Amino acid sequence: MMGFSVQRWAAWAPGLIHPSSWETWLATPHALPAEGTPALAAMPAMMRRRVDRLGRIALQAAYDAHVDAPDAPVVFASRYGDLGRSVELLTQLARAEPLSPTSFSLSVHNAIGALYSIARGDTSAYAAVAAGEETVEAAFTEACGLLSDGAPRVMVVVYDEPVPAPWEHFSRDVAFPHAWACLLSASTGADAIHLDCAASAPDASPDAADLPVDLRALRFLVSGASRWEHATGGRRWRWARHA
Repeated sequence: MMGFSVQRWAAWAPGLIHPSSWETWLATPHALPAEGTPALAAMPAMMRRRVDRLGRIALQAAYDAHVDAPDAPVVFASRYGDLGRSVELLTQLARAEPLSPTSFSLSVHNAIGALYSIARGDTSAYAAVAAGEETVEAAFTEACGLLSDGAPRVMVVVYDEPVPAPWEHFSRDVAFPHAWACLLSASTGADAIHLDCAASAPDASPDAADLPVDLRALRFLVSGASRWEHATGGRRWRWARHA
């Protein structure tokens, strides 16, 4: 797969805003508040009022990473998406209550990307990715494909929040809402990052789960580490920085 480099990155979680504070926290993770919402001042107020907390967090990371860079394709990636909004809609259906067309349109995975595109007046390609525990790898695979097709830069935005009741027993991996974004460019240099996948025994031992998978990926990307592997199912994803 094509090598890439991270031109710029940003992340947002309650209590963590600046890259320097994220780097410190990723080195020594500790409990974070479960509540908090970014101001999202970069988005017009009329549009901002339509966006729930998870969308605001994702869009804040996207705006902070994009800043003044030229328009670029964006891959939005979330394992669960806005499940809270989906639960609300399903509850209304069960009660035979009318549904809000706006709420329904914003419950799908590609809604956040659409709002970002409209707000910026950006006609670049956008994609929404959800691939279970391999969501981050799927997003970066898509981004590398776009770079291979000639895009000078591609942004990846990864976001999730705790799974709401009644589905919380399916996954407790995400303890707090968060999002991070990386602006990528193709690279053939010695410090290029490469991602590949190999077959692995289904019971292969994964790396220590001190963080959700996506934040372990972010830690690799921003720490300068030479290698990180993520084993899941019958695959082992290998992230490597060839210095």
